[in-house]
Amino acid sequence: MLSDQLKRVRLTMIFALILLLAIFVISVATGYVSLSPAQLGRTILGNGTSKENLILFGFRLPRIMITILAGIGLAVSGAILQSITRNPLSDPGILGINAGAGLMIVVYVNFFTIESTNFLYVLPLFAFIGGLLTSAVIYMMAFKKGEGVEPTRLVLIGVGMAAAINGAILILSTRLEREQYDFFANWMAGRIWGDDWTFVLALLPWICLLLPVVFAKSHVLNVLNLHEHVTVGLGVNVERERRILIFIAVALSSASVSVSGGIAFIGLMAPHIARLLVGPRHQGFLPIAAMIGAILLLGADTIGRVLLDPSGIPAGIVVTIIGAPYFMYLMAKK
Repeated sequence: MLSDQLKRVRLTMIFALILLLAIFVISVATGYVSLSPAQLGRTILGNGTSKENLILFGFRLPRIMITILAGIGLAVSGAILQSITRNPLSDPGILGINAGAGLMIVVYVNFFTIESTNFLYVLPLFAFIGGLLTSAVIYMMAFKKGEGVEPTRLVLIGVGMAAAINGAILILSTRLEREQYDFFANWMAGRIWGDDWTFVLALLPWICLLLPVVFAKSHVLNVLNLHEHVTVGLGVNVERERRILIFIAVALSSASVSVSGGIAFIGLMAPHIARLLVGPRHQGFLPIAAMIGAILLLGADTIGRVLLDPSGIPAGIVVTIIGAPYFMYLMAKK
């Protein structure tokens, strides 16, 4: 049985890698200036013109890397939240975590410059603080002694908190200068705004440091998926592990949206699709969810860029067009 599941995970991973590679090639080749397969191959081998090198290495590759990293971070964050709350509707965007990150970003933009290089490295930290504070408030409000965290209550409080925070964001955004407001409006719409390697370096440490920790805790996530009494009986310190994993989930989602924009529903859809494909065992489920998150966000960004060149449609809007009906379907089903 276990070998059959392992085989299924491997086949799914191979298929996901092929699909991600196909979208990657399409994304690299298409845009305001298209690159033919010959130009693309020549440029990758170091024989491209200065214009081709600038398009590929200066603009498209950094943006694609940001999109892939952010998709992975949001998908794994959503997978963690769904597992530890045993709630299939959990997602960093729906639960208000991304809104909390957005609130701290608009606070930062109000009081600090957005032009310095340090801004790119400080922004994920500010977003993380906002997301962490928001998740702590939501968790405390949803928790009831003797009952723990009830899934429906958590979703409703998260949606309400997101609405309240978005109201505060709207008020603060009226104080912004034109350039600051343009930046923040693009961020709120979920437009992938990272377009050079500095943005990649700002996000990469968060993903590289936190993902191995999550994968190492796969067995803990398997246990936390069970009923709380069973989990305690197996000797797991439920509250401690839950807090550690919430901390990691908030860090992954906040860092991801800080450089990619306010994108929701990736953390909802990717874990669901992965669970349908390979089952709920986290050793296989988490890597597949990460790959699907990257595929969804890169696909959405590519579609948005190609449909309305050169301005494009923000990836967050493309994802929402797909994700909102999916969320309503899950709400009706569950």
